[in-house]
Amino acid sequence: MTSDTSPSLASALAAGTVVLDGGMSNQLESAGHDLSDELWSARLLVERPEAVTEAHLAYFRAGADVAITAGYQATFEGFAKRGISRAEAARLLGLSVELARQAARQAHEEGIDRPLWVAASVGPYGAMLADGSEYRGRYGLSVEELERFHRPRLEVLAEAAPDVLALETVPDADEAAALLRAVRGLGVPAWLSYTVDGRHTRAGQPLEEAFAPAADVDEVIAVGVNCCAPDDVADAVAIAARVTGKPVVVYPNSGEAWDAEARAWAGRTTFSAEQVKAWRDAGARLVGGCCRVGPTAIAGIVRALAA
Repeated sequence: MTSDTSPSLASALAAGTVVLDGGMSNQLESAGHDLSDELWSARLLVERPEAVTEAHLAYFRAGADVAITAGYQATFEGFAKRGISRAEAARLLGLSVELARQAARQAHEEGIDRPLWVAASVGPYGAMLADGSEYRGRYGLSVEELERFHRPRLEVLAEAAPDVLALETVPDADEAAALLRAVRGLGVPAWLSYTVDGRHTRAGQPLEEAFAPAADVDEVIAVGVNCCAPDDVADAVAIAARVTGKPVVVYPNSGEAWDAEARAWAGRTTFSAEQVKAWRDAGARLVGGCCRVGPTAIAGIVRALAA
């Protein structure tokens, strides 16, 4: 969490590499929490908020500089399906930011004296549907309709004053266009991060075309990829850096694949902390992990970058 004497995240990126946290859901599940419903980790904003703070704290203790909030699947529409009012949903969105702040305060009280930042997670439209469509995109909605979906949530999160808005796991350039329009004028910087398949978005657009619109958006301080295979990162970093000229953000999955029907992970882990040095050399300035990447792996990233 920044203070009056701490640098902004943007200035920190200009000075070096910043370490992100890892997967929120796997950290909560490893602590014994059941996330098997449509709200996923956002369920604990309602039921066990203290567990979210503990998950953030575990990553700060492992060496992460940035906590990404538990708001990925937190939307007005998703909460409404659970009978939660719009006013209460807005409170829960703000709470997602405050819980990460609490973890940063506790980390500082424990003697961690480096700057700590909070990134408010903004998942794609498909995350609200909870049917795996965030890995496909192409929802049948226009850019204008997607902007109307995202803007109210972004406004509430901006009021909570995170250090940055994490526009993450975006599968489709059309949704990215909607998000880039929706963040204008909010007064909070953002990063834009696609989920990809090779050199294309999940919806099939070439990354050169997908990254290009972010180059001219002043609010965007970094662009990149997350929730993808580690092997897809290197090309994406090079493309993002070349096309936008901005710092690059990368936080891939462990390498396992998500089976949306079985709601389970399959395959083997291919993520290695040693890979991050090559990503850094190619232009990555925000580096961490997404699904199935835990505190031990984040500590490994810290060691690899220090070496």
